[in-house]
Amino acid sequence: MAGTTTGMRVPRPPGGRNRRRGIRYPVFGVVPACQAPGMISPHEVALLRLVAQRIAGPRAATAAEAVRQLTAAQGQDYRGALVSVALRTRGGTRAGVEAALDAGDVVRSWPMRGTLHLVAAEDLGWLRELCCPRVLGGFGKRRERLGLTDADAERAGEVAVAALRGGRRLGRAALLRTLAEGGVSTEGQRGYHLLAYLGHTGTLCLGPTGDGEQLFVLTDEWIRAPRRLEGDAALRELALRFFASHGPATVADLARWSGLTLTAVRRGLALARDELAETDVDGVRHHLDPATPDLLAGCREEASGVFLLPGFDEFVLGYADRGAVLDAAFADRIVPGGNGMFRATVVSDGRIVGTWRRAGRGAVDAEAFTAFDDDVAAMIPKLAAALPG
Repeated sequence: MAGTTTGMRVPRPPGGRNRRRGIRYPVFGVVPACQAPGMISPHEVALLRLVAQRIAGPRAATAAEAVRQLTAAQGQDYRGALVSVALRTRGGTRAGVEAALDAGDVVRSWPMRGTLHLVAAEDLGWLRELCCPRVLGGFGKRRERLGLTDADAERAGEVAVAALRGGRRLGRAALLRTLAEGGVSTEGQRGYHLLAYLGHTGTLCLGPTGDGEQLFVLTDEWIRAPRRLEGDAALRELALRFFASHGPATVADLARWSGLTLTAVRRGLALARDELAETDVDGVRHHLDPATPDLLAGCREEASGVFLLPGFDEFVLGYADRGAVLDAAFADRIVPGGNGMFRATVVSDGRIVGTWRRAGRGAVDAEAFTAFDDDVAAMIPKLAAALPG
């Protein structure tokens, strides 16, 4: 049958149902659990990822749902992060994503890898407690290199809490001025280090917007109903949601994405395996939501089309190995010199084929790695005009 994914291994709980979702597993092209998983091509992996991430196929109803589905979305480029989420939301706009921030449904903080991400507000606490300890372990040496002490960090926390208590909000510049007035040096990289430290410890996060920027708030005041997960429950939740939203993906991908050890990631996978499908790609085991192949079957033409994705999008940043979507020869074209600044990308038929940048309202300048096919070149201005604004 055309438009199906073959070579999947899917667990079969009693009754043939997915216990988490209450839906029947895909049937056509699925290898029974009693057999070794079959193989699919890297091209099929790319298309499946587009659907799993909701770039193609059914979009989320709300911005909060889109963020929750991804678990965490790279967020150091604030405007790009808004576009990433809007693209995954039905009729999404940047204003709609900011409305979710203003409502307290979504926050931006440092839940993993020492990097800013957008997360559903209720998920921040357990993600931070699971993924941040390793990062916090390196803060002492960084602080020493910056000429700060542990006492400075503690003083920064005291000043920030006093300034924000009672529902008050401050922009970055205003909060840094407050820290400096409180006797804590914020010169150079010291200020960012202190704000990141207070985010990693759960003291503050970036929540509502005002005057064109996100404002810092006290985490415990702003997040009204945090989820409580720890230990194995948190590991299982992370593995299940990562592979559902990013799969097909590997344990190495999850380790890279979360900053956790391979041992921890394997533990989470073992706990979640009964609700995930498996497949091999060039001899490497990949995991995914059992429903993803059926989603792709319903939108294969769309997934094979053209997309304009912002820099730092999860389609690129969500994996340790980007070989399924990007030719290694062009890796430096999306992150020149390995400087960590990822460019916006043009995706065609699941592959990254070029980069783009805005050239005024509703227009972009696109640069192909080789040459854009005629149909790709024709689609770029139409997609540019439709980019969430």
